[in-house]
Amino acid sequence: MTQFIFKRVSILSLLFTVMIGFAAKAQEKITLQMAVDRTLANNLTIKQAQVTESIGTADLDQAKNNLLPSLNANTQGGYNFGRSQVAGSFTYTSSTSLNINGNAQLQLTLFQGGQLRNQIVQNRLLLDVDKSTTAKIKNDLTLNVVTDYLQILTNQDLVAAAKQQIDIANQTLNKSQIGFKVGNQTLADLSQAKALVSTATLNLTTAQNQLDLSVLILKQYMEMNPYAEIVVERPDISTLTDIKTIYDANEVIKTALTVNPDIHLAETQQKTYAQAIKIAKGNFYPTVSLFGGLASSYSDRLNQKLIGQTAVTQQIGIVQATNQSVVTSFQQAIYGPYPAFNQIGDNFNQNIGLSVQIPIFNRFTNRTTVRKAELNYKNAQLSTQIAKNNLSKTIIQAVLDLLAAEKQYQSALQSFQANKDALNVTKQRYDVGLVNSLDYNTAVTNFSKSQNDMIEAKYSVVFRSKIIDYYLGNTITL
Repeated sequence: MTQFIFKRVSILSLLFTVMIGFAAKAQEKITLQMAVDRTLANNLTIKQAQVTESIGTADLDQAKNNLLPSLNANTQGGYNFGRSQVAGSFTYTSSTSLNINGNAQLQLTLFQGGQLRNQIVQNRLLLDVDKSTTAKIKNDLTLNVVTDYLQILTNQDLVAAAKQQIDIANQTLNKSQIGFKVGNQTLADLSQAKALVSTATLNLTTAQNQLDLSVLILKQYMEMNPYAEIVVERPDISTLTDIKTIYDANEVIKTALTVNPDIHLAETQQKTYAQAIKIAKGNFYPTVSLFGGLASSYSDRLNQKLIGQTAVTQQIGIVQATNQSVVTSFQQAIYGPYPAFNQIGDNFNQNIGLSVQIPIFNRFTNRTTVRKAELNYKNAQLSTQIAKNNLSKTIIQAVLDLLAAEKQYQSALQSFQANKDALNVTKQRYDVGLVNSLDYNTAVTNFSKSQNDMIEAKYSVVFRSKIIDYYLGNTITL
């Protein structure tokens, strides 16, 4: 019996260990670097941009291949039957025939106003645009992941603070209930204590919902199953010593203009429009092409071939006086079989030539194309300058926001410490009946608000500092 019990205990222990291991495995721990790496590897927006890159690579390869000659072959076969006119006469006859024709043409463009070369340059620039777009998407998503990650940490602290506030509210309610029973507190005091618990519970529900939403957003960035259980690793923000809060906006702008993908994208697009002008101007020049061809044919009506001649003597009359025959001699053709391959070989012909196509008047189409290309380039210049101006304004605002966030954090920290001390004093006085429940609830509310403000201000400093790192092209880490 003892051995049986021991076996059952061992089995239950094993099952319990397996269940704990499964639960630990089910909740995957996600670090910031893991979140960034998975987003860059799995996000569908990035994959879509990479497909666009592949299309740009194919376009560039084709632009290079356009320098090669083109070779095309054509063959045609037909079966003719019915009545047709006899060549060289006005008579008709019924006949059938099988005719086969084949040819091959080779064409090489020697000059086209520089369009082929300019198209290669433009397609290479367009590929750079696609790559810059991919880099921009990656950078933006990295920033979004870091932002959401910090938001998750903020929400986690807010949830913990809300739970702490519920504990305080429950303790207050318990004391109010005891005081109400012994007659030291009124029904109003008890109602205020219950309202404090309800408010704290509502705050916890709101904070938990915000936390769940921020975690869901992170999963969406990583293209994870929204129902997958994950645990976000909490780095100790208080140990971060590289949080810089003072920057020279001009220096940041100077660096950002050289590394920011938005600026690189705008400048590369501007270059593509400049190249489009050269391509459009190429339409004013003639196109010079070298061509050559091979051809042959076969017809079953020519299945006989002249292979020689023979002398033939034929009587054409009689001399009446002498009764002597009058004869004449002529050469008669001798025909023999004409095989198909021999016929194709005999009909084989070649051609080679030079083609020059000169544009003279095309209803001003070429001029309009050039004008539109120049306007597109001018618009691209304006877009580039707008991008630079927007980046400068954003960086200046980010530097000011960081300074303001640092000051706000210091103020929030002082306010939190002051309200914490005030709550401790008020609680001591409330416990001995020197402060009513209204004053105590006010102290609890002030403490809760200052705690939430301090938590948000702390992460705001970290986030806004990382924003500056983003514009400087630095790797964002916690």
